[in-house]
Amino acid sequence: MVIFTRTFDLLDWLLPRSLSFPQQQRFVTTKRLQDAALDFQEALFDANAHTGKERQAHLRRADAHLNKLRLYLRLVHRWRWLSDGQYEHVSRMVAEIGRLLGGWIKQTAG
Repeated sequence: MVIFTRTFDLLDWLLPRSLSFPQQQRFVTTKRLQDAALDFQEALFDANAHTGKERQAHLRRADAHLNKLRLYLRLVHRWRWLSDGQYEHVSRMVAEIGRLLGGWIKQTAG
């Protein structure tokens, strides 16, 4: 599924960049950002491994993790840990993943 490839690409881009965030925030905001991204990926894997209501629950959990990721990305951009160009790039990636997730949720619900 395309969503797995796009999520891998997001992780591959985001995780190395987060290592350059201020060291005093490494165990607070940076960890929360990384955890949200990794938890999102894991929720997708869990959804793929199940069917029916269990799949829906995992997809909703994935959606919640994606929303947390969006929040942390906005914060790190506001704090200038990501440049405008980097934020624009990662926002496009997250928006595409969100559309793919929304399609999977609709497909599973119907």
